[in-house]
Amino acid sequence: KRILGEEGFPGLEVAIIKNNEIVLSESLGLANVPFSVDVKENTIFPVCSISKIFAATAILQLEEQKKLTLLDPISKHIPTLPSNWNAVTIEQLLSNTSGLPDIEDPNKDELVGGGSQDSAWVKVQEMPLQFRPGEEFSYNATNYLLIQKIIEEYGETSYEEFIKTNQFKVAGMEQIIFANSFDVKENKCPTYIYYYRDETTGEYVKGANLLETNETFPTILRADAGAFSSANEMAKWIIALQSEKLIKRESINKMWAPAQLNNGEYVGFGDALDRYALGWPVMNREKHAALVAIGGGRAALAIYPEDDLVVILLTNLTGLLIHEVADEIAEFYYLK
Repeated sequence: KRILGEEGFPGLEVAIIKNNEIVLSESLGLANVPFSVDVKENTIFPVCSISKIFAATAILQLEEQKKLTLLDPISKHIPTLPSNWNAVTIEQLLSNTSGLPDIEDPNKDELVGGGSQDSAWVKVQEMPLQFRPGEEFSYNATNYLLIQKIIEEYGETSYEEFIKTNQFKVAGMEQIIFANSFDVKENKCPTYIYYYRDETTGEYVKGANLLETNETFPTILRADAGAFSSANEMAKWIIALQSEKLIKRESINKMWAPAQLNNGEYVGFGDALDRYALGWPVMNREKHAALVAIGGGRAALAIYPEDDLVVILLTNLTGLLIHEVADEIAEFYYLK
C-alpha cells in the first residue's frame, strides 16, 4: 500500500510466489478511476512486452519436438525473406541481436509507412539492416513478427491458438486474452498515464492530470505484445513453467541464458537490466540476480532463481520504471 501511494498508481495487482507456491495475492486501488471501480482479483491488465515470454517458450516447445533449433537460420523456415536476412538465426530473433530493421516507427508510434500491417510488412523488407547479425542489441518488433510466423508454420495453427492450447490451457489459465487497449472485454481495466506529447517539440512531458491512453497491438505482432491478464493468472503460468509442465529444465536454462554478441560481450537495456536472454531482460548482479520480463512501463514479472522467488506486478499506470518497483517489493521476501 505504501508503494501504491508513493508511485501514484491508480490500481494494481501483485502476486508473490515463493518455492513455486503463491504466498501473497493483493488487489489494490481503482481499476477505473472516473467510476471508482475497485481492482478485483479477476481484473485484467495489459502485460504488453511480457507477451514475448510466451513466444520464447513456444519456440523451445517446438525445439523439444525437433521441428527446429535455436541456431537455425531463419531462411530454413521462411525462405521468401530478403537475402540479407537469411543468415539471422532464431536465437538472434529472440535475443534482439538480429540487426533487422524495425517494423515499428519509433517517431510516430505506428507501423512504418503509416499504413496497414500488411503494407508495413512489405515496407520493412525494403529497409536496410541496422547492423550485421550478432554485432549489437536492438529491441524491435520485427524479430518477434518472424518468431510468430515460425510458430504458426510449425504449430500448424494461428499463433494465438498455439499459445492458448500449449501454454494457457496447460497452466489452467482462464482469464487471459489477446486484444487491443480499446477493445471492450470483460474485467479489462483502462490504462492511464501522466505524460502527454508536446505538439511543439514532439517530446513527452509529465503533466499534472491523469490521462487515459489506448494502444493497438497488431495481430501480426501478438508474439511481441498484446496479452491482457491478471496477476494470479500469470502466477499460474510461472508455476507451470517452473514445474516443467511447459518445457523441460534444459530448455528453461536455454531461455534464461543471457545472449552474447559475436565479440563475446553481453548487452541489454542498460543500468540494472544489463543483459538480455531469450525474451527475458536480465538483472545480472552478485546477489539476487533476476530475470525481469517487463511490459509497457506498467507490468513486471521478476524471477529470482537463487531465492526461489517470483514477483508479479501489474498496474494500470504506464510511464514508470516498473522493474525497480517490483525489485523493491522483492526485498521484503529475499530472506523469508
